[in-house]
Amino acid sequence: MIRINLLPVRAIKKKETAKQQVVILVFSVCALLAIGIAVFTVLQTKIVMAKNEIANSEKELQQLKAKIGEIENIKKLQDEVKKKLDVLNQLRKDKAGPANRLAKLSEALPDKVWLTRYNENGSNVSLAGIAYTEDLIAEFMRNLQATEYFANVELLVSQQTEINGVKAKQFELSCLIKSGPQPQPQPQK
Repeated sequence: MIRINLLPVRAIKKKETAKQQVVILVFSVCALLAIGIAVFTVLQTKIVMAKNEIANSEKELQQLKAKIGEIENIKKLQDEVKKKLDVLNQLRKDKAGPANRLAKLSEALPDKVWLTRYNENGSNVSLAGIAYTEDLIAEFMRNLQATEYFANVELLVSQQTEINGVKAKQFELSCLIKSGPQPQPQPQK
């Protein structure tokens, strides 16, 4: 009978199988490692790109904030200029007002009536003066009411007084300033 020793073949097959399993294990670990490194690299690249995008967005945001600040400053300057122009327009409109009111007051003043006090407080005017008779005071009040600058003329006090031996009437009036005729703007050259 012939004897065949199969043990070394089995041992060789076991060694080859073990080698194949080790090779497969090493290959699998290397493949997993390569996949892990690739995923890590891709994610790291995405993170860097996101950080760069955030940095660019923050720079752009700072630039936009600076522009907004400039725009707000321009709006404030516009408001200031508008207020100044409004004041100038009001001054232009009112520059002839007091002179015209006083001229009309002088025209409304009858002979033998003298003013001793004229006071403007906003749109309220108080007047004091001396006249020879009450009729002259009434005429003065009618003339004042008829002007385009004064309204609501009221007699507050009328009392008899003596000045240098002459009997006269001392009076006080109050009235309101109406907005008179608006001066026509001069054409600019």
